[in-house]
Amino acid sequence: MIGKTTQFTPSLRSVRALDWLNFFVANVQTGFGPFIASYLASHKWTQGEIGLALSVGTISAMVSQVPGGAAVDALKNKKAAAAWAIIAIIASAVLLASSPTVIPVMAAEVFHGFASCMLVPAMAALALALVGRQNLGDRLGRNARWASIGSAVAAGLMGLCGEYISPRAVFWLTAALALPALVALAMIEYDKHAHAPKPLKANKADAAPAGEERETILDLLRDKRMLTFAACVVLFHLSNAAMLNLAAGEVTAGMGDNVQLVIAACIIVPQAIVAMMSPWVGRTSQLWGRRPVLILGFSALPVRALLFAAVGNPYFLVPVQMLDGLSAAVFGVMLPLIAADVAGGKGRYNLCIGLFGLSAGIGATLSTALAGFIADHFGNTVSFLGLAAAGALAVLLVWLVMPETRETLDEEPARDAPA
Repeated sequence: MIGKTTQFTPSLRSVRALDWLNFFVANVQTGFGPFIASYLASHKWTQGEIGLALSVGTISAMVSQVPGGAAVDALKNKKAAAAWAIIAIIASAVLLASSPTVIPVMAAEVFHGFASCMLVPAMAALALALVGRQNLGDRLGRNARWASIGSAVAAGLMGLCGEYISPRAVFWLTAALALPALVALAMIEYDKHAHAPKPLKANKADAAPAGEERETILDLLRDKRMLTFAACVVLFHLSNAAMLNLAAGEVTAGMGDNVQLVIAACIIVPQAIVAMMSPWVGRTSQLWGRRPVLILGFSALPVRALLFAAVGNPYFLVPVQMLDGLSAAVFGVMLPLIAADVAGGKGRYNLCIGLFGLSAGIGATLSTALAGFIADHFGNTVSFLGLAAAGALAVLLVWLVMPETRETLDEEPARDAPA
């Protein structure tokens, strides 16, 4: 191969810094979860106004998925892309904390939506640049482990902060936790050529030597692997997004005491499962291929929905939620990994992540709307059965249609990533 570059071996400092970057970014993102609704409610916002504000953030994120991924592809400096995204999230948190009125809150939601859509692909790009495609599964599993630990730690800290200081203090804490994320980002050193498209092979006598060619967006949209997995992502979130909300509503209506503890456990338990399983998911996907791991993770969806439909005791919801940890671990690792398989060597890795993110947003939006409508008109049991059907269809699509995307990367030597 002409123009082969020297193999890059990441330093232990860079590997550890990426761990901490995932930890602190998860800390920061946790502040933009349920805490916003509680904070706005404490300032006399109605449920309709809160829903509108959250919808602005959701729509902003959906619209920004593809442009955010394309922007990260276009920027040569992936660290700069991540840094600007983190700074925008700090600004969003400061806006929320400083003035819980309409214009600052709406502006914060828009900034956060676009910044998140740049931050996610930028961090995936850093992982790819740091360890290479052959070690990417292991690295993404490690990313997911540190992110899940960060989410759990942040949820505890922010809960205590909101309870014993004030709801506003949660967002000052969110902004403060972004600062060590910037420090961790600055410590990462990576191969800046890792995202260059692969040189074309000269398989004909008159072939142009060592030309580099970026795959067009239309080429990416015609790729069967990308289209099939995008459909799988839509079905995954169509089944998954509304499931816990529906179960939480049923728990709230069916029990008086300890409701908040049960709901908190339903969130924390899957995070623990993700932390434990994500590295195994990454390693196994490198050994077995992507499809067997996808089938395993996606199969947890219909089983979980059927158990929610059948289980009457609210305390059984927590062990059922362990299945959510399995599916979340698989999905969190496999989405950026399959994006690397499909477009990682063609200059469209982050755009591909953005397209998958858009698919997730479409599925989640349809899930909450349809599940709520069905529950109101036909009952929660029928709604859970509908979510189970969507999950089963996702499993069948992976099993029968989804091609294996793992490749033997003879062109790229494995990089030894320090443990």
